Amino acid sequence: MACTSAQAGTFVVSPVRATLSASHQVGALTVRNDGAEPTVVQLEVLSWSQQDAKDVYEPTREILATPPIFTVPAGGSQIVRVGLRRAPDPQRELSYRLYLQEVPPPPKPDFQGLQVALRIGVPVFVLPSTPAKPVLRWQLSRTPQGQLKLSLSNTGMAHIQVANFRLVPAGREPLPTRQVAAYLLPGQSRDWLLEATPAPPPGSALRLFAQTDAGDIQAELVVEQP
Repeated sequence: MACTSAQAGTFVVSPVRATLSASHQVGALTVRNDGAEPTVVQLEVLSWSQQDAKDVYEPTREILATPPIFTVPAGGSQIVRVGLRRAPDPQRELSYRLYLQEVPPPPKPDFQGLQVALRIGVPVFVLPSTPAKPVLRWQLSRTPQGQLKLSLSNTGMAHIQVANFRLVPAGREPLPTRQVAAYLLPGQSRDWLLEATPAPPPGSALRLFAQTDAGDIQAELVVEQP
């Protein structure tokens, strides 16, 4: 039988990221319910790493989030506290995800449809004992198939989040802005294949403009051989 309607949660979380350190071991988030019904929310904390440009999550006890389950009344809010249960790494930023999962109420007897449970993931970063920052290397090349590929490597000790970027070839129209909202954790890299017809040949110069959580970036890139 086809669904005739759907129900989804309406809670929001702010801020959208938490940062902890040796001197700031507890952070706070606000969960607000903009719906007309009470919402039950359950918390889960996972360690967060990356491998081959994919996120990897594992259970952890290094971060404590309380209360583990709670009810937010309609139009109300709830404070969630996130606490550090281990010492920061001496040099490398640590990363976790706090998931806030809606627990749907039992459907009403006359409801025929699909209940959609809202799940929000909030990054939690733990600063190392010594100051750390991302170290980025941008690279532009052509694939054997003739496509343009932009590569980014982060060899630093802290994450970077790239919101978007665009490339401007010399003497040509800019390529469309690419919205990516991608995190690169320390030691990770990522590639993007770009639409460019025709793709600039090797040796061509392009200017990169990127918006990140570490500030705006501009760089001069040269297309490398495949």
